[in-house]
Amino acid sequence: MIHFSLTASCRLGIAGLALALAGGCSSLHPLATPQPSFYALQSLHSETSVAAPTAAKLPGAAPTLIVNPPHAASGFDSQRIIYVRAAHQLEYFAHSEWVDTPARMLAPLIVSAVETHNAFRAVVLMPSAAAGDLMLDTEIIRLQQDFSSPPSQVRFTLRAYIEDNSTRRVLAWREFDATVAATSEDPYGGVVAANHAVQSVLKQLADFCVATAANRQALAPPDSAP
Repeated sequence: MIHFSLTASCRLGIAGLALALAGGCSSLHPLATPQPSFYALQSLHSETSVAAPTAAKLPGAAPTLIVNPPHAASGFDSQRIIYVRAAHQLEYFAHSEWVDTPARMLAPLIVSAVETHNAFRAVVLMPSAAAGDLMLDTEIIRLQQDFSSPPSQVRFTLRAYIEDNSTRRVLAWREFDATVAATSEDPYGGVVAANHAVQSVLKQLADFCVATAANRQALAPPDSAP
């Protein structure tokens, strides 16, 4: 009987050791976490206005527009894609990110949208050594997918200021806003909607820049044309 009990104890000990070793090995090889998906804000050429305003007929008098890098409000200045389910509460998708911050992705899109109007001598993105007549400052107020009611919607809000570079006087400012329903209730559907919302706002922004420049030229004395 004693021999039997010792044998059984040995077997139990060996089994326990095997389980412990198996557990140790599994801890050395944790389960792989999903790789994040990266998305971009890009130009949608089919939605960009190509109408040339009156200022385009006077290339000699057309001003140069300096575009400062956009800023973003707190919470919207990272690569994390934001969604909301309740008011005032920002959440982030765990495995979906922007390829860069929305502000940095927006900068060349602003230049492209304004250039399409052919109303300026040049549209220059800072930093640059070029001098300009007008300066555009922008700030992203929000870019988020709202799941509070179906279907989810992406809202993009941008604030813009145009300044006379010679006098440092703000000529005009405006806040632009666009809301687009998502094509699916997931990050990809939100990204598609975000791109459409951004293009809608950029068209409004480009029109705003052209109108402000035209007003400035109309109010300027004949001998002070740029």
